[in-house]
Amino acid sequence: MTEASTMDAVTDDSAGLWRADPGELPDRTRRVLLRLVRGPYLSGAREAQLWSVLLTDEAVIRSRLGDLFLELVVDRENEFAFVRNAPADDTPKAVRSEALTFLDTAMLLVLRQTLLSEEGHGRVIVGQAEVFEQLAVFRTADRDEKDFASRLNSSWNKMQNKLRVLHAVGDDRAEISPVLRLIVDADQIRAITAEYQRIAREGSGEVTGESTDASTDAETDAEDDTE
Repeated sequence: MTEASTMDAVTDDSAGLWRADPGELPDRTRRVLLRLVRGPYLSGAREAQLWSVLLTDEAVIRSRLGDLFLELVVDRENEFAFVRNAPADDTPKAVRSEALTFLDTAMLLVLRQTLLSEEGHGRVIVGQAEVFEQLAVFRTADRDEKDFASRLNSSWNKMQNKLRVLHAVGDDRAEISPVLRLIVDADQIRAITAEYQRIAREGSGEVTGESTDASTDAETDAEDDTE
């Protein structure tokens, strides 16, 4: 079936959802569009019905998102999808950025590296303590242990509640979402890795005042965490 015929099939099956409804798409397709725009991503494992509709109506969904200067990214193998701003410098930015501190971004990198190291072994479960231990190198001289622990907890909660790259599976343990393979871009990986190696090499325990400042595919920006 061609893209045009797919779109015709979707719209022909639709009906007004309320009096004077100007929309053309059926209820199911509108719900997928709304879920994608709300973000951060649609998971087939957790939202099976919406995922099924996405695969069936993908052509028209891509078209409608394109009208909003958005690009649809679909990973069929791991069953997740998200939208990002159109890859053109002169188009409006439709997706709102989520501000990330340096520590947030460093945690994303640690989680991503853990995910990739367990590739092919099914679900990847990680403990909060082991993640925090890997990030201890970023504790600056002016941060006492209690303050740094508070910042780590804040970043962990952001991973779960805002970015949804962690899903709680028990006390202080969480499953890493496969979407993290795409959510951190190459520039951020290089920036955080270089900073980690600098600190490990110099043994200073001090994070530079520079922001990682790179946008991820999930439209997040990194900000300095040394205030």
